[in-house]
This record gives sequence, structure tokens and C-alpha cells, in this order.
Amino acid sequence: MKKKILAFFVFPVFFLLSFSLMPTAPANAQSDPTLSGLNQTAVQVDAFKTQTSASYAGFLQTKAGQIVGLVLSFVGVVFLILMIYAGITWMTAAGNEQQVTKAKSLMINATIGLIVVFAAYAITSFIGVQILK
Repeated sequence: MKKKILAFFVFPVFFLLSFSLMPTAPANAQSDPTLSGLNQTAVQVDAFKTQTSASYAGFLQTKAGQIVGLVLSFVGVVFLILMIYAGITWMTAAGNEQQVTKAKSLMINATIGLIVVFAAYAITSFIGVQILK
């Protein structure tokens, strides 16, 4: 059961991550297929002339920010699913104290996990800003 749940959550993350890191084609290359190769070559040459090491650093920061945003979105979705599951477990307990305790524990643990993840993000962000200054 744990393998199914893990596969259910991990597969979408890798799927979305792979699409977020894919390069996009220029819009004019799709309109005229005979010039697509020449346009791509011209874009590459112009890109190498104008890019500096600072723009590469900006590119890496942008991609890292996108990945962190994707991971935090995933954590939020997992938190929501855990809270819904715990709420349903609590509502369907029908007086069974063991299920109510399990639901309360799941809610508390999910909230603590969310707080830990966002605290780690805040600390990392603060340290990163201080290092870059």
C-alpha cells in the first residue's frame, strides 16, 4: 500500500519537473518549417554573443526558484490531501476512539511537517540572501 501511495505522489512531481525544465521552441520556428534550423542557429549565436557569466547565474537562480516553487506546491497538495483524509477518518469514526486518535495524530503530524518544511525554506532563503550580499 505504501508503494502505491509513494508512486502516486512521486510520479507527478517528476512528470511536472521534467516538463518545467524542457526548453521551448521559438514561435516563428513553428510557422515556417524551412527556416526553423536557420532561426535556431541564429538564436544560438546571438545568445552566445550577449550572455555573460552573470546571466548564467540568473538562469540558474530562476530554475532553482522554479524547482523550489514546484516542490513547495507539491508539499501543499500533500498537506491538503492528508488533512482531508484525516477529516474523513475522524467523521467516519462512529465513536471509535482509536480512529479519532489516529485522525488527530495525522492532523497534528501533517501540520508539524508543513511548519518544518516552510521553516527550512525560510531559513535557507534568509541564509542565501545573506551570502549573496
